[in-house]
Amino acid sequence: MIKFNPETHLLEQTQYKYSLQDVSEPNLYRDVYEYTEIPKIVFNNRKVPSKMPDEIWITDTTFRDGQQALRPYTAEQIVDLYKMLHELGGEKGLIRQSEFFIYSKKDREAVEKCLSLGYKFPEVTTWIRATKEDFELCKDMGIKETGILVSCSDYHIFKKLGMTRSQALNHYLKVIYMAFEQGIVPRCHLEDITRADFYGFVVPFVNEIREMADEVKMPVRIRMCDTMGYGVPFSGSALPRSVPGIIYGLNHYAEVPSEYLEWHGHNDFYLGIANACTAWLYGASAVNCSLLGIGERTGNIPLEAMCMQYAALRGTTDGMNLSVITDIADYYEKVIGYKIPPMTPFVGKNFNVTRAGIHADGLLKDEEIYNIFDTKTILNRPVDVAISSNSGLAGIAYWLNNHYKLTGENAISKHDKLVIDLKDEIDKEYDDGRLTVMSDEEMESIVSRLAPNGVKRSL
Repeated sequence: MIKFNPETHLLEQTQYKYSLQDVSEPNLYRDVYEYTEIPKIVFNNRKVPSKMPDEIWITDTTFRDGQQALRPYTAEQIVDLYKMLHELGGEKGLIRQSEFFIYSKKDREAVEKCLSLGYKFPEVTTWIRATKEDFELCKDMGIKETGILVSCSDYHIFKKLGMTRSQALNHYLKVIYMAFEQGIVPRCHLEDITRADFYGFVVPFVNEIREMADEVKMPVRIRMCDTMGYGVPFSGSALPRSVPGIIYGLNHYAEVPSEYLEWHGHNDFYLGIANACTAWLYGASAVNCSLLGIGERTGNIPLEAMCMQYAALRGTTDGMNLSVITDIADYYEKVIGYKIPPMTPFVGKNFNVTRAGIHADGLLKDEEIYNIFDTKTILNRPVDVAISSNSGLAGIAYWLNNHYKLTGENAISKHDKLVIDLKDEIDKEYDDGRLTVMSDEEMESIVSRLAPNGVKRSL
């Protein structure tokens, strides 16, 4: 049967209805996932159309998946970070939701305090065990949506749960129905989707979920969980690893609208951010992230990275306050005590710091030459240089101007006597065997000795 699609303006075949394939042995995709080898990326050259939704947004898992990888946050820390997520997301609420545990008294206290702030965004959601008591707890706390684990690969169904596919499907549907009974929107976490039999289990299962949601006249959200980071963003790549294929299949064959599709990825193969962007491009409205990418094993998709990708893809920040990213990074280091790897983009100590003298010379002439964008205006992080044996006169001059805020006519050039004297002092350090960069405190000490009356331009 053929019908006209008003979105693509094309005549298209109506969707094929996939049925559950209740196999007797698990499909572990051993040709792709041979455990003693690197997982293979396979192509079948079946290319699906990109379909960027009208609206895209970010959801947060800092207080759920992120908290599993760190010492648990205190209730006060959770509230502080939640406030910053609200400010970062802006009035349009581009950080749409944040999910919380509610197992412990501390977790529930944090949720209650965040709810009391009255923010529309991020909406407070939860992740719970699939029990009637937990659903009732959600309802009592005023939670409107919760995540439910519904593992979908045969690795989990057969090996972890000890069930067949039909048994797992029926078990999951009963749990989802409990959420509907309590008036809570279920967010179905399809764990390990990139090792699952997509048309043999995933699509038939989601079809059942959608039919149940239609019967009770409630929405349901589908979270595609790339639990092990196996997803790949490449056009023409084959299932089960193809992110474009997964998004297209759920949107087209399971008829899940974009606004109810959410991608949750991990970074085991360095593709977390690329996969999240691909999810947006091919039809998922939401990507699930954590602050600084902190999460299981190699981490989740960094939330701050997707704020940047949103601005790049849309051509606007849409009201996001990106300078809050720097506040968040400072909070993690100074309050939580988390050491951010210095080379981490946007938040690491060295992300916009150069050590090479030739680069510093370019910065003196025009910082745009060696800075990725105006980091001072956008992130409240002025470009900086680190002083070492390779900094040269230009690097020292740039450090002085930046550190002592010397601009315009007061700016010091690389030919200034103070710069030349400083370089002599620094060269002595490295001639004597020093290997590490000079700290700001060390530089300040030398400057105060060489310029006791203060740093100023030599005439």
